[in-house]
Amino acid sequence: MVQAVRIHKTGGPEVMQLEEIDLEPPAPGMVTVANRAIGLNYIDTYHRSGLYPLPLPTGIGLEGAGEVQAVGEGAGLQVGDRVAYCSAGFGAYAQALNLPASRLVKIPDGIDFEQAAACLLKGQTTEYLLQRTYTLKAGDTCLFHAAAGGVGTLFGQWAKSIGATVIGTVGSQEKAEQALAHGFTHIINYRTEDVVQRVLEITNGQKVPVVYDGVGKDTFEMSLDCLAPRGLMVSFGNASGAPEPLDLQTLANKGSLFITRPTMLTYTLTTEELQQSSDDLFERVLSGAVRIEINQRYALADVQQAHRDLEGRKTTGSTVLIP
Repeated sequence: MVQAVRIHKTGGPEVMQLEEIDLEPPAPGMVTVANRAIGLNYIDTYHRSGLYPLPLPTGIGLEGAGEVQAVGEGAGLQVGDRVAYCSAGFGAYAQALNLPASRLVKIPDGIDFEQAAACLLKGQTTEYLLQRTYTLKAGDTCLFHAAAGGVGTLFGQWAKSIGATVIGTVGSQEKAEQALAHGFTHIINYRTEDVVQRVLEITNGQKVPVVYDGVGKDTFEMSLDCLAPRGLMVSFGNASGAPEPLDLQTLANKGSLFITRPTMLTYTLTTEELQQSSDDLFERVLSGAVRIEINQRYALADVQQAHRDLEGRKTTGSTVLIP
C-alpha cells in the first residue's frame, strides 16, 4: 500500500484526497518509482478543476523524481537508478507509482531529487519555447508574462545566457525583484503600468517578434498588441482562464500575426526528443547558466494548501511536494 492523492470529482483544492492504494508489480516495459520529491505545476490545477478533463477517478500530478524500486521485463533500467519524469502519465502526487521506462530520464550526478522534480517540466517547457517554438537568438527581444513564476525564472536565465533581452510582466515589486534576479532585463508591473505602452517605450516603437503568454485571458489581447508585424504569439497556458475565441481577421488587422498553442507532450513525442530536451536542460543547470531555486516545500498531505497558494499567486519560482 502507498499513499496517493486522488480526485473523484473536479473542483477546488478540497477535491484532492490522500488515500491508501495498492500498487501492483510493474508490467513489462514499466518500472516502479519511489518518489523522493514531486513537482507542483500550474497545469495540475487545470486537471483538478476540470479545465483539462481527465477520466475520473484519477491520480493527479505529472512531475516527480525518485529511485527505481522495481523493474518490469524489458524496461532497461535497474533498481536504484535515479530518475525523473514529467510526461509519463498522471499520478505523480504519490509515494510511489508505476511508469513507462521510455518516458523516464536519468538524473545526472550533481543534481539532487528536489532540483530534478522542481525543474524538469518547467525546464523542458522553457527549452521548447525558446529553442523550437521560436528560435530565440542573441540580440532578440521578447515579452514573457508571469516573469517570477516557475517557468519564468528559468526562461529568464536561459534567455540571458544566450544573449537575448527579455521583458517580463509581474504583479508586485517583490516579484519584479525576483524576475530581475533571474535574467530579465526589463520588468513591467501590470497592476500599475500600461504594458503595451511600456513595451513600445522599451523597444523604441518596434514592439517584439514573439510574446510568451502562459497567463491566458487576462493578457491575451495585450500580448497581440505588443507584437511587431508578422510576430508570433505563443499561448502556452491559461492561468487566468482560457482566452475568448479569436476572430482570425484580428491577426490580419494587427499585422499579419502568427499564433500557436504548443504543449510539452507534442515537443517530446519521441524518446529521442525527450532525452535531447532533458539533456539540454541538465547541461545548463550543471553549468550554472540556470539556477534551480525551490522557494516553497509542502508535505504531500498539505497538497490542498499548496494548490491554494499556487492559484492565489503566493508562490515564486519552483515548489515541491515531499512524500
